[in-house]
Amino acid sequence: MIAQRLADVNARLTAACTANGRAPAEVHLIAVSKTFPASAIRECYAAGQRDFGENYAQELRDKARELADLADLRWHFIGRLQVNKAKYVAPVAFRTHAVDAVDQAAALVARAAGPVDVLLAVNTGREPQKGGALPEHVVARARELAAVAGVRFRGLMTLPPYDDDPEVEAPFYALLESLAADVRAAGLPVDELSMGMSHDFEVAVRYGRGTTTWVRVGTAIFGERT
Repeated sequence: MIAQRLADVNARLTAACTANGRAPAEVHLIAVSKTFPASAIRECYAAGQRDFGENYAQELRDKARELADLADLRWHFIGRLQVNKAKYVAPVAFRTHAVDAVDQAAALVARAAGPVDVLLAVNTGREPQKGGALPEHVVARARELAAVAGVRFRGLMTLPPYDDDPEVEAPFYALLESLAADVRAAGLPVDELSMGMSHDFEVAVRYGRGTTTWVRVGTAIFGERT
């Protein structure tokens, strides 16, 4: 079942890239495995998936241990990072997607064996319950993160306000694309954008041409969470 769902998502992703004039090779799928057991990740891995996303630091730590035999599996930490839990994330994360403060970045560096790759979380919807830099602060915050010794600043990430109609979320992805251009104009690299989930990744793919895009898909691959 997971293998078929994964194949369906990849087919949709390829079709969305083609429809929007993007090379499929620049859009990468992260299978969001939070709350699902290691056995589900093994099944998805066996079907060809290599990038997996976790939202909770201790869950990431435990799964990384249990699946350590899968040498080419790449972990992405996509949740909001608590500084005191950076010790669980830094040793195993290929990317940390939702960094929004210097103390978070410094905590990762202090606990990592080498440079850490981070994306700046952007609160495109200005939602008070969410973390992330507000749009007007993105360039300054990106400069701060990039200046932390040991940090490799990769780009921007967003989780827009949810709506059943994915088209409602399009302006937030357009905004992230525009902010990426602002950061580049300030002299910083923006090689990657992290945006799009199960219900709206085809909309997210419209934006960010020429930039690596990470889409974070969970339910469409693993099923509904309980």
